[in-house]
Amino acid sequence: MVIPMFDTKGEKVGEVELRSDIFGAPINVPLMHQAFVRQLANARQGTHKTKSRGEVNRTKAKWYRQKGTGRARHGSRNANLFVGGGIAHGPRPRKYTKRMPRKMRRAALRSALSAKAMENQVFVVDKLEMEVPKTKDMVAVLGSLGLHDQGVLVLLPEKNEPVEKSARNLPKVKTLQVSYLNIRDLLGYDHVLMPLDALQVVESMLGQEL
Repeated sequence: MVIPMFDTKGEKVGEVELRSDIFGAPINVPLMHQAFVRQLANARQGTHKTKSRGEVNRTKAKWYRQKGTGRARHGSRNANLFVGGGIAHGPRPRKYTKRMPRKMRRAALRSALSAKAMENQVFVVDKLEMEVPKTKDMVAVLGSLGLHDQGVLVLLPEKNEPVEKSARNLPKVKTLQVSYLNIRDLLGYDHVLMPLDALQVVESMLGQEL
């Protein structure tokens, strides 16, 4: 697959060929869903907890006498049917971690990238550099590519503070190093923007097992 390559002013400066084994892989929706659910599950802390009737700190005295009141018999106010009592079958601390083989995780990434490429949602620029952090400059770059006010995931080959800080205040834009590429961000943003050197890192990372 061949797509145009632009500069930061939106001018076409050439063409770049996307590897078919990464950007033309079969789109496996169930696999992407499995990877997405796994990532969300692994992000959960699992520290939720409620107190049972044995953990509630209330008086242990009998509420009222056993007989003669006409009411049901109760021995403690810690029962779950009373306000301030314990919670029956409430959440307890647990782990939500799900495991998934690395080959499956990377296959899901290739599937997501292929879906983006099929919908013409992958944009490549020759380079993406800024001398100082400036949100206005990032808005100009996105506007020149027709991506203004759209969800854009900007992939960087390595840490780049001027570019990252320039996009930090844009609510629909996120910068991400290629080494942290994940299925949630790929599916959460409409378009993927990356400089040519970031594309090379993607190809070396996802094409090494083929």
